[in-house]
Parts: sequence; structure tokens; C-alpha cells
Amino acid sequence: MAGGSLAVAAPGASQFEAKITPIVIISCIMAATGGLMFGYDVGVSGGVTSMPDFLKKFFPVVYRKTQQPVVDSNYCKYDNQGLQLFTSSLYLAGLTATFFASYTTRRLGRRLTMLIAGIFFILGVLFNTAAQDLAMLIVGRILLGCGVGFANQAVPLFLSEIAPTRIRGGLNILFQLNVTIGILFANLVNYGTNKIKGGWGWRLSLGLAGIPAGLLTLGALMVVETPNSLIERGRLEEGKAVLRKIRGIDNVEPEYLELVEASRVAKEVKHPFRNLLKRRNRPQLVIAMSLQLFQQCTGINAIMFYAPVLFNTVGFGGDASLYSAVIVGAVNVVSTCVSIYSVDKVGRRMLLLEAGVQMFLSQTVIAVILAIKVKDHSENLSHGFAIFVVILVCTFISAFAWSWGPLGWLIPSETFPLETRSAGQSVTVCVNLFFTFVIAQAFLSMLCHFKFGIFLFFSGWVLIMSLFVLLLLPETKNVPIEEMIEKVWMQHWLWKRFVGEKIPVANGNGASKNGYNNGI
Repeated sequence: MAGGSLAVAAPGASQFEAKITPIVIISCIMAATGGLMFGYDVGVSGGVTSMPDFLKKFFPVVYRKTQQPVVDSNYCKYDNQGLQLFTSSLYLAGLTATFFASYTTRRLGRRLTMLIAGIFFILGVLFNTAAQDLAMLIVGRILLGCGVGFANQAVPLFLSEIAPTRIRGGLNILFQLNVTIGILFANLVNYGTNKIKGGWGWRLSLGLAGIPAGLLTLGALMVVETPNSLIERGRLEEGKAVLRKIRGIDNVEPEYLELVEASRVAKEVKHPFRNLLKRRNRPQLVIAMSLQLFQQCTGINAIMFYAPVLFNTVGFGGDASLYSAVIVGAVNVVSTCVSIYSVDKVGRRMLLLEAGVQMFLSQTVIAVILAIKVKDHSENLSHGFAIFVVILVCTFISAFAWSWGPLGWLIPSETFPLETRSAGQSVTVCVNLFFTFVIAQAFLSMLCHFKFGIFLFFSGWVLIMSLFVLLLLPETKNVPIEEMIEKVWMQHWLWKRFVGEKIPVANGNGASKNGYNNGI
């Protein structure tokens, strides 16, 4: 990493007076359970798809391949489009649901959108648990995907808007922390249910998703709506009252007036998606879309979806592979806590750049080990090398968990202005789910064809994204959301050419006042 890679917060950024109130902490914790559901589903998918009873019932072709002593290649045992569709259908449904979620977050509020997500989650869990055939299983996944689309749209916005500026990063990362806890919980459940005799363990794994689904639904009923959303929908006095409540002080006038002004500007925008494409909004859009592409191209979801399958492929036994996935899940949780502590201290850029080096090195070494030790027909890694592979995977996971995992959601949620925030978050979630779908649908086939080269493929992307951060991503820590344009984008060597420069603009009386060239 080059010197100066840690950018400081823009000078002169307003710090509105605010206490860290219990209602803010409780609301953020309850809202972030949307991440718990998302994480559980990511973790449970890979576990059940490595369970023989599940494969025998829904994917008999894959089951027969896993039972054969000799296969075309160790890397190709699980290469099946139907099996990949079970995992990826959720993300395709989430992508579609995102466009509806954009409307509900803007018109109905963040809170009600989270409630809709909870209801979709519960319906999806019921279908999956009771599934009798592949069609019923896919319908359940589609319903879960709708929940993911609504939750991933509303929760990051809710967290960014309700949190005080100085701890916005840490509270927003609660969403990603819950994702990692959900993955760990799913891995523990899979490890236990895999031992159940009678062929119904996978039903319990899928059915226990009802716990996070219920928590999100309950949380949506308990939390307060954000003042930004209330003011945006014309409920000014209610918005001001909520602002007093969550900030814990009486003098909220400066922040309130800034929110009202931002809302006024937002109301002048009749077509937020069309406005999002204007030149002045291009920096936020490019950053948000790039972060989602790069987040998936780290290879993280490929590893988290299919961790048990992957460990089986490189020679671990069934129980050992699930046990290794549990270890990976635990590292994920602990490392996300590191991000909560450090993101508002060292900044977003430093975490991303450090993690880029760590992920690149760990994936490259994994590729070298697999190239040497795991051939198409080799039986097992030696015990020592198997442990080393788990350590390297954990090294990769830890770097992702304190960087690209949480910051891929945090940075877009805090950079869009209010007039395009809902549309911007919708595009963010849509791009994320699209590339998650692509990776989920393609990974097992890529593993079959690339073999150990799959890790070199992802490490190449890590190098590209680290250069992107170094050159194009500005620091956003400790900058109020409504001041991002002036304090962040206008200070960047490239993006200031798009958002425009500060210029004198004549007012109606002929006097001069400060204004902005919007760069169109």
C-alpha cells in the first residue's frame, strides 16, 4: 500500500449534537436482524447441498456422482446446474424484488419495507421446510429471495439514517455482523443436523431459518421510522419529534433544517432513477455499482455458499468439511467485530487496501497448494496441508469480513443524496444480487473447469479492486450524509469534474450567493 492511502475526513464537516441513545442502539440491533436472515440462508445452502439425504431426494444425479469411487475429476463431483439453481434462484428473485422495494422504501418508509421482507422470509421458510419436490423447493427460495431484496434495500438505509454521524459506520456494520452471525449459526445447525438419522435433518436446517425471519418481523414492528423518511413523506412534525427522541436532546434544529432542505430538493426530482443517470450523480453510481461487482469478485460468496462442498472436494470427509465451515463462520463473525471498532477510526480506505493485500496473498497460496496436492483423481490432502488450507481460507475470510463485506454496503448507503438515495440503494442491491446470482450459478462449473485456477481468477480481481480503491474511492468517515457532495466528491481529483465546482450564482435580487455547477 502506498503512503497516504488513508484519507482523512473532509475538513469543516458538520458534527450535529447527538447522544448515543438506547432507542438508537435497540432500533439498529432489531433492524440488522435482516442481515441475520440473509446470512443464515447463505450458510445453510452449502451445508444442505452436501448432505446425502438432501441430494438423494432432490438431486439424485449429483448423489450418484458423489458415491462413485472414480469420477471424471474431484473438482467436478458437484457440477450440476439444477443444484446451482437451488442456491442462485434466491438472488435472481431478490434482484427483481429490489425494484418494488425501492418504491416501498420511498413511499411507505423503511420500517414497513422491513416488515414486508419479514413476511416474505416466513413464507419462504414454510415452503422450503415442507418441500416435497424440486419445484416446491425453488418456490420457497424465490420467496426468500423477495425477502432478501426488500431487506437489503431497507436495512442499510435505515441504519445509516438513524445513526449519529460519528458512529454511523459502526452501527451500519451491524447489518454485516448479523450476516456473519447468520452464516455461523447455519454452519453449526448443519453440523448438528447432518448427524440426524432418518433423512430429515435437512428439513430442520431449512426450517430453523424461521428464527431470524421471526426476529426481523418482530423488529420491524418495534423500531421507529427514520426522521429522513418521515420528512421525505411530508410528516415534518413527526419527523422532528422522532429526531429529538433518537438524538436524546431538545436542540435538533440544525440537523432538522438540513433534513428538511434535503427533502425539499428531493421532492423536485420527479424521476429518481432517471436523475441517478445524470452526470452530477455519476460518481456515487459508479462507486456503488463497482463496490457490488468487486464484493462478489473477491470470491467470498463462492467460498461461503459452498464451503462444505469445497472442503469435500479438496479431500475432507463429510463431518470434517462441515466442522471446517463452522471454523470459517466463527472467524467471519470475530473479524466483522474488528470492522465495527475500526471503521470510524482508521477509515474505509485503509481497511479496504489492507484487506486487498491479505486476500490476494492467501488466495494465491491456496491455488499453489491445490495445484500441487489435489489432482483430478487424488484421494486426500495430507493432514498438515488440509489444516493449512483451512488457515488460509480463514485468513481470506478475516480480511473480507473487516473490509469488503461490511463496507460494500456501508459506503453506498452513506454517499447518495436524499433525492436519489432510494433509487441508488435499489441499484446497489440489484447489482449485488445480480453478480451474486452469476457467481452462485457458475461457481461449481467454474471449479470443475478452472480447478485450482479458480483461486487465481479471484485473486486477479482482488488486485484490480485494490487499485480502484487506491485511485478512485474517497474517504467518507465522519462526514454527515447530506454534506457528502461538498465535503467528499468536490474534493476528489477526478469526481469533482462530474459534480461541478462551487461557483457564484446570482439570486433573484441580483446579489451573489454560493451555488454549484451540477456538471450537466
